[in-house]
Amino acid sequence: MSEVASSPVGAAPAPVLEVRGVVKAFGDNVVLRGVDLAIGEHQVVALIGGSGSGKSTLLRCASLLETVDDGQVLLDGEDITDPRIDADRVRRRMGVVFQAYNLFPHLSVLDNVTLAPTVVHGRSKGEAREEALALLARIGLSDKADEFPDRLSGGQQQRVAIVRALAVHPRVLLLDEITSALDPELVGEVLAVVREVATQGMTIVMATHEMGFARQVADTVAFLDGGVLLECGPPAQVLGDPVEARTRQFLARVIDAGRL
Repeated sequence: MSEVASSPVGAAPAPVLEVRGVVKAFGDNVVLRGVDLAIGEHQVVALIGGSGSGKSTLLRCASLLETVDDGQVLLDGEDITDPRIDADRVRRRMGVVFQAYNLFPHLSVLDNVTLAPTVVHGRSKGEAREEALALLARIGLSDKADEFPDRLSGGQQQRVAIVRALAVHPRVLLLDEITSALDPELVGEVLAVVREVATQGMTIVMATHEMGFARQVADTVAFLDGGVLLECGPPAQVLGDPVEARTRQFLARVIDAGRL
């Protein structure tokens, strides 16, 4: 039976992922200050903002890796921040990729990709292997299936991490600064995978400093500043004609850094 919440006839479909008034503090440091954000089916949302703006914390709250202090996070209309919720069941419906690749060093690429589908989702080893090889072929790494992570470049490891997240058939893919630890020449190969996944209709929320990529691929750009979602809209508006002075100041620094 599907866990997707149904919508009344004629009503707009519920967002796949919705953040309502989320507050998160670490001690006296308030990192998120009542953030509201809705991500629709097949949408790509780029979270932008300076270091410490709350992008990573927002993704960690959305994936239940951090507990919210106030507000709600809904997945397919279900309040997943309800303390009675089974967090492990929720996480099985999400794919998360971080700055660090977090691949298991003692497992081959293929075993890294098939571990969750077989152990967590109960798929047969044959089915998981077949799908994993198909996914690796899509990103040009089928010849690396039997290699161990330390034999791969950083870009290759991050592409495997994305494939591992996709192998569980997530409702939403959360990407947290996945290119920030890479050498500049490896950034493009990782972003190409994200671009390809987006064209296939995956719902994606991506914290990124790559403004050019956000402009080209995102449906919505959300600018966070000091834990507040200050501006949110189409890339042409937020990146090309921002309303808020803080957004303009941030983008001016990004232009100076050559990222826009």
